[in-house]
Amino acid sequence: MKHYVTYKRVSTSEQGRSGLGLDAQERDIQLFLETYSDVPFEVLGEFTDVLSGTDDERPELAKAIELAKRTGAELLIAKLDRLSRRVSFISALMEDSKLSLRVAQMPYADKFQLHIYAALAEQERDFISKRTKAALAEAKRRGVVLGGMRDATMKRNEAVKANAQRRAEKVEGVVVPLRQNGLSLRAIAEELNRVGVKTARGGQWQASQVKRVLERLDAS
Repeated sequence: MKHYVTYKRVSTSEQGRSGLGLDAQERDIQLFLETYSDVPFEVLGEFTDVLSGTDDERPELAKAIELAKRTGAELLIAKLDRLSRRVSFISALMEDSKLSLRVAQMPYADKFQLHIYAALAEQERDFISKRTKAALAEAKRRGVVLGGMRDATMKRNEAVKANAQRRAEKVEGVVVPLRQNGLSLRAIAEELNRVGVKTARGGQWQASQVKRVLERLDAS
C-alpha cells in the first residue's frame, strides 16, 4: 500500500481562518491522490502551517517530515512554493535520502526536475525585483515625483477597496451561510446566479469572485 503524509501552508492568518487558501491546496492534493497515486493508498497524517512565506521555521512541516521519514511515506504537497520560496531550503530537503517528496501539481516530476523548477522560480523573482527597482530609478531620473504617485495610487486603491467592501457586505447574508453549510466556491457562485444576484459589473458570478468576497468579509 502507498503511504502519504500531506502538508499545506498559508501565509496569512486571514487565509488560515477563512480556509480559502487551504481549500485550493486540499483540492490539488485530492486530485493527485484520486488520479495519479498508486492504489490502494493511505494518508498517515495531515499537517498545516499558517506562517509567513519567508519563515522557514515551520513546526508542522517538521512534524510532517519526521512522520514521512519514520514511516517511509511520501511527503505530498500541492505546490512547491508551499515548502519555501528559497531554493536553498528546498534543495536541503531534496538532498535528504530518507525523504521522498511529491508535488501534486507536478505529479511526474522527480527530485532533479523539482530542484530545477525551484531554481528557475527563484531567478524569476530576483529578476522581477531588479526590474522594478530599475524602473523606479529611471522614473526618478526623469523627475517623476514617486511619493506623489504613491499617494494618488493609495487614495485610489482605498476608494476601490471601500467599494469592494460595500459590495461584499451586500451579499454577506447569502454567501456566508452557504459557505458555513459546506458549499464549495463554485456551488455558491452557481446559487447566486440561480437566484439572480449580479456581480458589481452586472455579470455572472465565478468561484474566484466568491473567494474574494469571503476574504474581504473575513478581514473586516
